[in-house]
Amino acid sequence: MAQFIDYYTTLGVARDADAKTIKKAFRKLARKYHPDLNEGDAEAERKFKAVNEANAVLSDPEKRKKYDKYGKDWEQAEAYEAAGGRAGGFGGGGNPFGGGFGRGGQQYTYTGGSGEDFSEFFSQMFGGAGGGGGFGGGGFGGGRRTSFRGQDVEATLSVSFEDVLRDNKQVLTVNGKQLRVTIPAGVEDGQTLKLRGQGGPGAGGGPAGDLYITFRVSPPPGYDREGANLYGTVDVPLTTMVLGGKVEVRTPTGSVNVPIPAGSENGKRIRLKGKGLPVYKRAGETGHLYLNLKVSLPTTLTDEQRGLFEQLRNTGL
Repeated sequence: MAQFIDYYTTLGVARDADAKTIKKAFRKLARKYHPDLNEGDAEAERKFKAVNEANAVLSDPEKRKKYDKYGKDWEQAEAYEAAGGRAGGFGGGGNPFGGGFGRGGQQYTYTGGSGEDFSEFFSQMFGGAGGGGGFGGGGFGGGRRTSFRGQDVEATLSVSFEDVLRDNKQVLTVNGKQLRVTIPAGVEDGQTLKLRGQGGPGAGGGPAGDLYITFRVSPPPGYDREGANLYGTVDVPLTTMVLGGKVEVRTPTGSVNVPIPAGSENGKRIRLKGKGLPVYKRAGETGHLYLNLKVSLPTTLTDEQRGLFEQLRNTGL
């Protein structure tokens, strides 16, 4: 008697999973265990067949309905129903037809000569089928051979904010091979760059996958970043806020002396045009640096300075 196999567990989906979820799970597992990508791995081949079997049932609404009702005996559902539930019943291990089904009593939902041709179905999802013997070298699909696109590869690259002030080239080692990568000026933290054809190798003549590099960009010290613009605070002496003057400010490209208008209020925002970061993929354009002025009060005073402040107070200021 064939052992019951939980197809939902095989695909790693819930029993109420919709068709889209089942298809997604199947594609992921079929690609993972495909014989062309696991040459000589008997366990991977076994899992590939199990995934194929589970999908062939759960992706077909009618088959899935019968499977949910009759379990491992779903293939004999029509005969069982026509017999009015006689012949011992499937639930109790009876078999109205006698003997086993499939090879060695195993009931496979997919065979090369029945139902939907799996090779053709798989080809529609992953790429064209060519000539040759067998499905991926495994003898499936009525002599068709399906090519597989390689796995996409994800990588993370940490860079300093100085690295994004201009286009910056670095050499990375991915999957044992060295790649010369250009870090675009102005790239932001969390942004992803796609390198087509630099991922895992394809199988059966299929194309290579893609490489996705996610950048982790350190923030400019003392500033918050929004796109190409920077935001920060600068301390300004009380006398400069009142009388006007200049303060030295650090920008991504160096320090500059910034004029402070006389009578500036605490919290006033000023803009340093073009002193931010490069605008991503817009050559020659640069963001701005926005500064909030913060009055810096003296914490210690000489007797002379205290006397001057008292004179100012006596004038009504």
